[in-house]
Amino acid sequence: MSIVLRVVAPLVCAIVGLHSAIAAVGSPTPAAVAADSARNAIESIQSSAAGGNVVVKVTLRQPLEGQLGSFSVSNPARVAIDFPGTANALGKSAQSINEGDVRSANVVQVADRTRLVINLLRPLTYETKVEGREVSITFSPVVSKSPEATTTARFAEQKGGPEVHAIRDIGFRRGKDGAGRVVVDMSDSNTGIDIRQQGQNLVIEFLKTSLPENLRKSLDVTDFGTPVSNVVTTQQGNMVRMVVTPTGLWEHNAYQTDTQFVVEVKPIQEDPRKLVQGNGRTAKYAGEKLSLNFQNIDVRSVLQVISDFTNFNIITSDSVTGSLTLRLKDVPWDQALEIILQAKGLDMRKNGNVIWIAPKDELASREKADLEAKTQITDLEPLRTETFQVNYHSAKAIYDGILKDKDKSQTVLSKRGSIIMDERSNKLIMTDVAARLDDMRRVLTEIDIPVRQVLIEAQIVEASDNFQKSIGVKLGVGGKAGSTSAGTGRLNFGGSLDSSMYYAGLTDTKATTVNSQLTHFAAESSNTASPFSTSFVLWNSAATRFLDMEVSALETDGRGKVVSRPKVMTSDQAEALIESGTELAYTSASSSGATTVSFKKAMLSLKVTPQITPDGRVYMTVDVNKDKPNYTNATSSGVPIDTKHVMTKVLVDNGGTVVIGGIFQQDTSDTTDKVPLLGDIPYLGYLFRKNTKVDNKTELLVFLTPRIITDQNLVR
Repeated sequence: MSIVLRVVAPLVCAIVGLHSAIAAVGSPTPAAVAADSARNAIESIQSSAAGGNVVVKVTLRQPLEGQLGSFSVSNPARVAIDFPGTANALGKSAQSINEGDVRSANVVQVADRTRLVINLLRPLTYETKVEGREVSITFSPVVSKSPEATTTARFAEQKGGPEVHAIRDIGFRRGKDGAGRVVVDMSDSNTGIDIRQQGQNLVIEFLKTSLPENLRKSLDVTDFGTPVSNVVTTQQGNMVRMVVTPTGLWEHNAYQTDTQFVVEVKPIQEDPRKLVQGNGRTAKYAGEKLSLNFQNIDVRSVLQVISDFTNFNIITSDSVTGSLTLRLKDVPWDQALEIILQAKGLDMRKNGNVIWIAPKDELASREKADLEAKTQITDLEPLRTETFQVNYHSAKAIYDGILKDKDKSQTVLSKRGSIIMDERSNKLIMTDVAARLDDMRRVLTEIDIPVRQVLIEAQIVEASDNFQKSIGVKLGVGGKAGSTSAGTGRLNFGGSLDSSMYYAGLTDTKATTVNSQLTHFAAESSNTASPFSTSFVLWNSAATRFLDMEVSALETDGRGKVVSRPKVMTSDQAEALIESGTELAYTSASSSGATTVSFKKAMLSLKVTPQITPDGRVYMTVDVNKDKPNYTNATSSGVPIDTKHVMTKVLVDNGGTVVIGGIFQQDTSDTTDKVPLLGDIPYLGYLFRKNTKVDNKTELLVFLTPRIITDQNLVR
């Protein structure tokens, strides 16, 4: 019987993590590479070792434009360099290096940049240098600053930036799944930042950075309910030191976007069935790999071997017996342990670094007995009374919700518990065991929160473009009998035909004038203007016969825009209505002869119900109405109402604008009134016809912009 133990390099986790990153981002396709042929590109990657350092040299198609972006992580150990405006022209996405502690390189193209990920055997310091078309990355061994420092991540300072940096603001937020987020606003994006875990604290140092006096303080963020309890920021020489104090099990990551640097500390829920905590995001098993080869070995001996390998304390029940034969090669030790337990019908419970192993039935019986004992203790435990102040909710609503189930089988109260509600002070007075009081306190923390508010602004734009053109002619002949006072002239020009004949002396009170209109095609008037007209009269020397003609023409071109902006603010999931307009009275008669007066609204109104989504967007049920009385077309029955109405449901980003409705109308016409045959004669036909052209356009657009109100908005 032989036992073979072999530890495989822990960087297998790094390979798994890198593969996940590449799968999430995607590899460049040949079509994408061809499309980027006109841009800068990575043409080759070479490496060399000298004096304990490893130099990775990247050759580009042309000199780099812009600054390199980079970051590094220690577990798994790798360094990522971002090349802006650069494509991948290597024809492959991976390249082996195997120089010192540098293993390989992966090239991932994303949009307008390419990321070079260099995999390391252990954390190394690095320095980048740009010379023309070549970018050199020099890796050197890490010189530990303190024996307490366990992990290091570096956001490298870029060249070309200011010599002195500054921190503008420091904030703290509660992120998704109870994570604590420390948000730092910096003066520029080239600030050098060191991150390391020192003992139970997380230390962040901002190099060559100044801190304003109002930010040199300690932030107590315990009330946020995250793993972070305190954030202390101080100025130490020419750098700023920030100490983040988490509690419990946690893990962290850090990233930088432009001038904003974020450290996120996430809680880890300890699973008694999981041997390795916090590393299950990329694989189910995260332990170091081993190989086992056993022939008829006792189960207890195998468990002892795993205990020696992992430094875990394993307690084995007396009922664990038997032997087994197995051969495992390059298997994570936590998976190997699970295989052994399944093969022998065993189970485990983990508490800290102690693992208890026993048959499944035995563990289930013990846990059942423990639960029954806890239940009996609850029935005998003394009761306590505590008063809970409800700040943002209704105490009566919470009270009704807790006592909705009369038998108390589905409430936070135990069978012995009771609760009293005081509407005047908006308080709840609860009497129960200590565990149920803690549950009540936790429930109130979750539901008794300020209601978020949303400001919704609608913009209704009505644009019009009207054009009308009309040309017409009046043509007539006539005579005059009786005395005349006509002058000696035989041709007279004027405005309208009537005024032209008057000034020609062809109309007076002593004579009878007969004017026979051959054609009457005067230009049409518009709603805002009358046509312009000009005329002339030609008569004989005796002023007994005359010929008259009047030409009228009108062309109108108008543009207009009406903008309405109703705006309303309301709470999350609460309907809001704002309206402004007129109520029109209508009289109606019944069959008995009695008359009644009713009113109908002609309003500009906005009715909306917003709902803030968990990702910070706004889902709205919107009803926008714009009515206007049309007094021009009023009748004896009443005044008609022109209505424009939009009702919809839409999801919009916070502060974003969306067009929720639009109506475009165009009214065109080309009309010709003429005398048959005569109106078709070239040139001369203009005397016997009238042309009217109309081209009217109207457009209605409805815009909607929601904004979630924060404390900063309220201060402003």
